Amino acid sequence: MKLGVTHKLFLVILTASGLAVASSALIMQWSLNSGFIKFINAMEETGICRLAVNLETSYGTEQSWEFLQRDPERWKQLVAASLPEAPPPSEERMPGGQRLEHFSEGKPGPMPPHLALHFDQRLFLLDADRKALVDHGGVPLDNAVTPLLYGGKTIGYLGLLPRTNILDTPQRRFLREQKSAFALVAAAVVLLSSILSLLLARRLVRPLNVLAHATHQLAAGSFAVRVPVTSHDELGQLACDFNSLALALEKSELTRRQWVADISHELRTPLAILRGEIEALQDGIRQPNNDTINSLHDEVQRLGRLVDDLYQLSLSDVGALTYRKTELDLAELLTEIIALYRLEFLSKDILLEALLPENGCAVVFGDKERLHQLFSNLLDNALKYTDAGGRLTVALQRAGNIAVIDFKDSAPHVPPSELGRLFERLYRVESSRNRLTGGAGLGLTICRNIVEAHGGKITAETSPLGGLWIRTELPVSGS
Repeated sequence: MKLGVTHKLFLVILTASGLAVASSALIMQWSLNSGFIKFINAMEETGICRLAVNLETSYGTEQSWEFLQRDPERWKQLVAASLPEAPPPSEERMPGGQRLEHFSEGKPGPMPPHLALHFDQRLFLLDADRKALVDHGGVPLDNAVTPLLYGGKTIGYLGLLPRTNILDTPQRRFLREQKSAFALVAAAVVLLSSILSLLLARRLVRPLNVLAHATHQLAAGSFAVRVPVTSHDELGQLACDFNSLALALEKSELTRRQWVADISHELRTPLAILRGEIEALQDGIRQPNNDTINSLHDEVQRLGRLVDDLYQLSLSDVGALTYRKTELDLAELLTEIIALYRLEFLSKDILLEALLPENGCAVVFGDKERLHQLFSNLLDNALKYTDAGGRLTVALQRAGNIAVIDFKDSAPHVPPSELGRLFERLYRVESSRNRLTGGAGLGLTICRNIVEAHGGKITAETSPLGGLWIRTELPVSGS
């Protein structure tokens, strides 16, 4: 039989409670045994003191111990008169007429015979030379004795062998009743502990059962599942973490579906155009002249750029893009790239301004090819989506240990609500982007991956020139 967490936790709590109760019961029984013996010995000490006084008085009258040898009954009389004191008994009648004695508060009286049993058998009396006068079985040398004095001289020694166990039937019955009471109490406590342990185990395991059921649903693809957070302890934190995980998986699944739909849509458009052009050629509607061939070539190039962007993005997502980092000057790199694009901006009547410091101001540890791809993508975006007659400003500055590169262009602008989504895959702001310009919505996503691979960050804001402001921050080498 396979035990669940509830049963295991129940057994652990019950075992701990049972061990605690058993240990307490054993300690209490041991304490009762030893304490009861000490109590009886203490009571018998009072009898020793009384007997010592009676013996000293008798010795003064007889002037020797010979009276004990002549009259052995005299010793028994002295012992009987000196029995240990105990609380006076009060009588009660049990059903059937049996008399029941128990001790109550009041004036002490002689110990009842059943408690004084074996008292006289453990007494011994020695003379002044420590020779036995009364002895019932030998006198230990190290046993405590009470000196007997008369006229300022020691006339003998009185002693009592201490009890080492309980031999009297009433006393043993009393101990047996107490032990039975302890056992009954221990059994009741264990029973109560078992009930509480079962309730506590179920209470503790209930959130785990809910989490386990929700985990099965999550593994089956039900990402909308959530678990209630009913506490602020570790189980509550686990429930919060599970809900966060389920939310992340749900968003990831939605993103994946949107990603597949967007890719399908992006691929379908150029393929549909190609198919239409080819079918028109097959049907003789269009002739295979230069215009037709150039149109087909443009669509193939657009499709090739899309596939290439998807490939580059997939490599950057899995970290498969190779980075050969060296120390390089950003001002020098930006100067080279801007020089390559200056004619294209001039042909579109867009003013391109470069505000770059002198070389050596911002040296970073990076991959020249990937950073070239980064800045080229940003310049491509500005070239494609800035209106003719507009303006683009590229500025480089150093802020402490950070190199800041700003790309600010003019209209059209991007709505502030859309700025946070510019780096999402296949995302377009439709008012300023279209497929005829060749944008597939992957360039800024690739830019973000390249910047993060260099330990930097990239953000989008509204440009003071009326368009888009892309800010890239890269750590300076040696920072």
